[in-house]
Amino acid sequence: MLSYRHSFHSGNHADVLKHAVQSLILQSLKVKDKAFVYIDTHAGAGCYDLQSKEMDKTGEYLEGIKRLWDADLPATMQAYVNVLKTLNADGELRHYPGSPLLAKELCRPQDRLLLSELHPADFELLQALSAKDRRVQSYKVDGFAQLKGALPPLERRGMVLIDPPYELDHEYADVVKAVVDGIKRWATGTFAIWYPVVHSDDVDFLQRKLTNAGLPGTLQIELNVLKENNRFGMTGSGMIVVNPPWLLEQQMSELLPWLVDNLRQSPEANFKLRWLSPPR
Repeated sequence: MLSYRHSFHSGNHADVLKHAVQSLILQSLKVKDKAFVYIDTHAGAGCYDLQSKEMDKTGEYLEGIKRLWDADLPATMQAYVNVLKTLNADGELRHYPGSPLLAKELCRPQDRLLLSELHPADFELLQALSAKDRRVQSYKVDGFAQLKGALPPLERRGMVLIDPPYELDHEYADVVKAVVDGIKRWATGTFAIWYPVVHSDDVDFLQRKLTNAGLPGTLQIELNVLKENNRFGMTGSGMIVVNPPWLLEQQMSELLPWLVDNLRQSPEANFKLRWLSPPR
């Protein structure tokens, strides 16, 4: 099943959270000169036109990144938003970077990017985006299968971003298996898992399985712009980060209240920040 297209949802509140966390992890990896690898299991098209016909149907970015475009930003948002400002150099918010483009702009010459995307149309766009960048390898393959073969990487340092569309029920179990197997192969890697808050049973499953998996330090970061329910679509999203950078908890404790204030769509907007497994 390949119906999901992120072009309908780019720049929404879930993207803001995901990309803020992604940028903070990448910035932490850059503190040391030694090269690292960035692995993206569900890369998408890489860049999105916020004035496309897809966005005309949803306009989700208007309740996401658009709200922050002219805001006074905290320092923790700066690296992420700097990429957006460069991409929209004329000052008008027109283009939005997906996770692979954000990573490409934040990574250094010595770093490597390994991208997977199975949707044929999105893969074509993804491949064109980095065709002349020797740091980037793009593959039209299942991201979970690609991840298994890529670990452990030669660099020994880096992060994996896992954000499937969750169209199929088994994808939650696929995520758990990928993380548990991945940590066995690459104990020092940072694994960042994005998830939607739609049905509480699915989120509970992910939390329970990862909590009981015997993983190293695992931090849950969640932003809900609406009151959670099981009836009206996605009310929020979260990131579960295994082996997070040591500063990430503090950074998110400062950033999450700001995001709630600026992205709330109801008075019940809230955030969660907790350890599923304590750091060792």
